[in-house]
Amino acid sequence: MKVLVVGSGGREHVICWKLMQTGKVDELYCCPGNGGIASVATCVDIKASEVDKITDFAVSNKFDLVVVAPEDPLALGLVDKLNEKGIRAFGPSARAAIIEASKAFSKELMKKYSIPTAKYELFDDETKACEYLESQEMPIVLKCDGLALGKGVIIAQTLEEAKTAVHQMMGDKKFGDAGSTIVIEECMVGPELTILAFSDGNIAVPMISSRDHKRAYDHDEGLNTGGMGAVTPGADLTEEDIATIKRTIIQPTVEALKAEGRPFKGVIYFGLMLTKDGAKVVEYNCRFGDPEVQAILPLLETDFIDIINATIDGTLDQIDIKWKKKCSCVVVMASGGYPESYAKGYEITGIDTCGKLVFQAGTALKDGKLVTNGGRVLCVYDEGDTLDEAIDGAYEGVRKISFKDMHFRTDIGRTLNK
Repeated sequence: MKVLVVGSGGREHVICWKLMQTGKVDELYCCPGNGGIASVATCVDIKASEVDKITDFAVSNKFDLVVVAPEDPLALGLVDKLNEKGIRAFGPSARAAIIEASKAFSKELMKKYSIPTAKYELFDDETKACEYLESQEMPIVLKCDGLALGKGVIIAQTLEEAKTAVHQMMGDKKFGDAGSTIVIEECMVGPELTILAFSDGNIAVPMISSRDHKRAYDHDEGLNTGGMGAVTPGADLTEEDIATIKRTIIQPTVEALKAEGRPFKGVIYFGLMLTKDGAKVVEYNCRFGDPEVQAILPLLETDFIDIINATIDGTLDQIDIKWKKKCSCVVVMASGGYPESYAKGYEITGIDTCGKLVFQAGTALKDGKLVTNGGRVLCVYDEGDTLDEAIDGAYEGVRKISFKDMHFRTDIGRTLNK
């Protein structure tokens, strides 16, 4: 097979790595890729958001399959454009990707179909939003309606913080047009959990659960980021717990989208909160989570290409998806200053000798050297029979890698049951 992967981060690196393990991919390309992806695929300098250029490239090079990984090209309709040209593509249509592209849509969907989530209100007027805050309990959660690279969510502890956040989103346009409409919702309490699921438009098959660590610093302090690390499993759930989540949240979401004329084929990300009243949806994403997928895909035993084909063809009920009986941990090594301003271009050493799987995110090749080229730079992976073994192994790898001003959390997975 001749396959194209769209994207440039750690998520895309692990997808490329896993595709090459299937033995079914003869030629692998990535648009635009990164320094690590270049070791397993031919990188082509087309941005993931340039959907027309990617479509033309896929058609002219006669790809058998295109895997669209990031949210932006999905929301922009890349899968639709590829399908119109007769190219098989893995990922949801733009109509289905709206579950991430518009938080307002997803909240209204959950309300209509009685899918458990936090109480909320929508606002497109800054003054009215601030007036509403006056009558609400703190802390409270504020979310940009549109795509904001995982950073358009603020948990305000005080009324003053909440009003400041509203002004940043709606007045200052800190997140661009994504903040033209905002969601204000109650702050749910409990451990967070991520469950990714393959969906073929009719059914959904959950993957191993995981736990992301969003805050920049230890003890869940600092700004929200795209994710500083992840572990699997994400919680000590029983089979009954998982069955309940599938019955009350996962399958109803797939059926709701189908009923709305938006059948979802691809990967749905369920960001959950395990409250005293049961699991509730924090957010949906329309693709693999990053860095969760870096912790999950290495544990997949079933052929990845077979799962992709079943998802596209609507035959997930005919495939048995199996996983290693292991725990895993991914630690993100970031540039100092992330998620705000940071420098690029620092040489990275130690990856080849650290003894661990390392998925590259913000890297580039310059004058034959691997250098930093983004906020989240590397994802160091390990697995073990216990979670502690996986965590210790990942940090063992981290300690052997170096670049100037590198930053990482030291507590990934350590507070899982606290």
